Amino acid sequence: MGRLFGTDGVRGIANVELTPEMAFKLGRASGILFNKGKLFIGRDTRISGKMLESAFSAGAMSAGASVYLLGVVPTPAVAKITKKYRGDGGVVISASHNSYEFNGIKIFDRNGFKLPDSKEDELEAMMNGQFDLSSETGEYVNVENAAEEYVRFLTYSMDVNFSGLKVGLDTANGAASFIAPEVFKRLGAEVHVISQEPDGRNINRDCGSLHPESLCELVKEKHLDVGFAFDGDADRLIACDNEGSIIDGDLVLALTAQMLKNENRLKDNRVIGTVMSNMGLELFFKNQGIAFERTAVGDRYVLERMLEGGLSLGGEQSGHVIFYPENTTGDGIYTALQLLRARVLLKRPLSDCRLFRPMPQVLINVKTDDKESYKRDQSIISEIERIKALLGDKGRVLIRPSGTEPLVRVMVEGENEKEINGYAESIASMIKNR
Repeated sequence: MGRLFGTDGVRGIANVELTPEMAFKLGRASGILFNKGKLFIGRDTRISGKMLESAFSAGAMSAGASVYLLGVVPTPAVAKITKKYRGDGGVVISASHNSYEFNGIKIFDRNGFKLPDSKEDELEAMMNGQFDLSSETGEYVNVENAAEEYVRFLTYSMDVNFSGLKVGLDTANGAASFIAPEVFKRLGAEVHVISQEPDGRNINRDCGSLHPESLCELVKEKHLDVGFAFDGDADRLIACDNEGSIIDGDLVLALTAQMLKNENRLKDNRVIGTVMSNMGLELFFKNQGIAFERTAVGDRYVLERMLEGGLSLGGEQSGHVIFYPENTTGDGIYTALQLLRARVLLKRPLSDCRLFRPMPQVLINVKTDDKESYKRDQSIISEIERIKALLGDKGRVLIRPSGTEPLVRVMVEGENEKEINGYAESIASMIKNR
């Protein structure tokens, strides 16, 4: 059996892989790990959320911890509220960008940081342990104003007004559905919203940050200034400019890094990305005198490196962007606000603000029951090495198991798109067939 925790908590098909029994055990272990303290719990809109929230809460309360239920709020709201109100831990019931049948549980410490691998391993070991539990249980509290609390934080974080700007929002039928529109309205923007009717089963369905096509069409049809698409728990952002062209996490990093540098707020003139960040972004930063470093995929690893270096900005191509110390995890709505702030300060359309030319990059997802098997196949290893040698220093090959899905991701980057397509297909076919 593999490790229970992936790159972003525990995740699986609800009631099949991620069962109420598992949630109960994880809740009980968390109650013990956090010394019978206060746990703030939020969730997204998927139908299994209340079931898993109840099971986790029961486990935590059985261990003497008190649970404070925040309702449907974005992941970063849980981190923010846990820290502000001195909780001992924060918990999010969400499978982020996955479809509704999946769910997940991610856990934060008292400062709003995702638990390190060592603490997750400790929790996993505790889940099947035997404990002497007292007859005293923890409290169960419904928190009424959590969403409004988060709206106020986001609104007060802005020092510019968006009056006169027309904004499109795709809230993915998820946790941002009613929070994001309210924030932009309070800041003066004209707001147009799609995918804002959550029914428990339509979260992320053909919408949100993985499917921004409808948002791009909305922006073009309504002649909007910008569009913002969030995922189910609103911790990531994919945007589109006024012409309906995609702005991914790499371009968000470029624009916001330049903004922060101009204001002398880019700590140490350094930015953290991941192994998936485009080489074009790396070259842009080099030309701007900004140091760029890569980590493993996952905003938790980006943040770890930021904290080690005392840095202020980092993120992923997929749209997780962290502005520290304002955030301790990816925050899609906050990132959208910062990108729109950059647009206001630049005083020109975002279509005129494409700061670098991305190098062609091909990503193929290969479904597999054994995500590590390719590492043991000498034929696949030899093919990867052959392609790396052909690309030299003008391209990259990255093969990695997904931390959240039964997939191996094959990424090839280089100057010739047709060429790298062939390379990626060759590796992907070998992994699939062998």
